[in-house]
Amino acid sequence: MTDATAAGRSAVEALLARGGPPTAADLRDLASIPANALEAALRDFAAAHTAAALPVLTALAAEPASRPLRRAAKRALYRLAQSGVTPAPPAPRPIAARGEERPMRAWLSGIDGTGSRAVWILFEGDWSALRLCSLILNDTAGVVDVAGGVITKKRLDRELAELRASQKLPWVEVDPRRAAALVAEALELHEATGTSPPAAFARWRSLFESAAPPPPPVAGEVDPALLERGAELLELPELAGWFFEPAAVQTDALELLQAHESRLVVADQVRAEREADIVRRVVERELTPPARRLWARRLLEMALVFDAAGRAAHAALARVAAAALLDDAREPARHPLARGLASRGLELAGEVALGRLKAAEVSRRPAAPHPPRSASA
Repeated sequence: MTDATAAGRSAVEALLARGGPPTAADLRDLASIPANALEAALRDFAAAHTAAALPVLTALAAEPASRPLRRAAKRALYRLAQSGVTPAPPAPRPIAARGEERPMRAWLSGIDGTGSRAVWILFEGDWSALRLCSLILNDTAGVVDVAGGVITKKRLDRELAELRASQKLPWVEVDPRRAAALVAEALELHEATGTSPPAAFARWRSLFESAAPPPPPVAGEVDPALLERGAELLELPELAGWFFEPAAVQTDALELLQAHESRLVVADQVRAEREADIVRRVVERELTPPARRLWARRLLEMALVFDAAGRAAHAALARVAAAALLDDAREPARHPLARGLASRGLELAGEVALGRLKAAEVSRRPAAPHPPRSASA
């Protein structure tokens, strides 16, 4: 540990011991520490205190702390969130002050296999001028695309009709405050990972500065009967793109192909057991605790979309599947939907290995986030 890191760690330990918000002097002292040392200090502080560190880190992640200090604190909070430690959701705040543009309507798509979804938010000004902000949000990369501008009601109605006719994913109208909250969550992800939204987002950023990230959806209890039916969700056309990254299971897929093509006479039961063992191994390796939370969140978001689309049965299956993923006492390899994600990923990885598909065609990796812009940009 460097002297600068030790100084930063000592300062935040003092804040924790003292309690209450940091003073202006506290913020100045922390801001004087080099960025790398400050990030190391907050990372170690978070790892040492976990939930007890949340009040200090939350205070340092907010105004009036300096930008480097806020960024380091948000990265520490993000690491805690990845381990399942999250602060209580903040109280709702107004999205726009009187006299500014305000969200009037909003629409969300379902989530595709890369973790991306489309979001439309319609803003109205004091003179009834309408602007449509169209975004693609990804749950590991943040804002990956943005477009939009002035729009008339007639054109909006036409584009909505065209979108519903062509959209492969469910497309539902939602409370505009929730849509804005999802954008705020994506912006926090950029802060935590040190990336930036596309440059085109700059003209929309001020409309989301007061929005708070949404509280996590509620999973509920696990119904064993519904859990066993969880793999049925993967039969829906909207979830055709849900599977483990084929590139990550390429070696396992080759082993599976070799088992299928072996000239040895093997009993069907032995072959099935070998295939099941490969699937089990893939699930246990790929569904790390952060991955379980990521897939559970996708399922819970899809449950909200299914509810809005009047598909209560599919929503119930998604919530139960999510609840089981969030239960650390349950073995992921026994999760029907998880096994389905693995099996489909193995199948597609095998198709890539045989030259029938290109790896890029089935990759589940989202578009790369933009690198940080310089302070002068």
